[in-house]
Amino acid sequence: MKNLASMMKQAQQMQAKMQEMQAKLDAMTVEGASGGGMVKVTLSGKGDLKKLSVDPSLVDPEEREVMEDLIVAAHADAKQKVEAMMSEEMQKATAGINIPGMGGPGGFKLPF
Repeated sequence: MKNLASMMKQAQQMQAKMQEMQAKLDAMTVEGASGGGMVKVTLSGKGDLKKLSVDPSLVDPEEREVMEDLIVAAHADAKQKVEAMMSEEMQKATAGINIPGMGGPGGFKLPF
């Protein structure tokens, strides 16, 4: 039973770290850009769109499709940065936690 108590304690520590990580990610922001900075989007650490900035030179009815493509590209740029940041934070949150029988680095393996 000592092993079970140790596993429970580590699971509780991991849960606390995960909650801390979620709060930290929500407070972080990441900016993505496209078109040489003509379009910028800001996402929260969880990937929610927080801000959109479009250079005034793009606000031309004839350039609408270009602007739309640049917005999509800026969002994709920021989203990739959010995913990298989330991966880094996940590694920090699970560092040093060794739950026997779970396998993987640090003794913990996610099912996905």
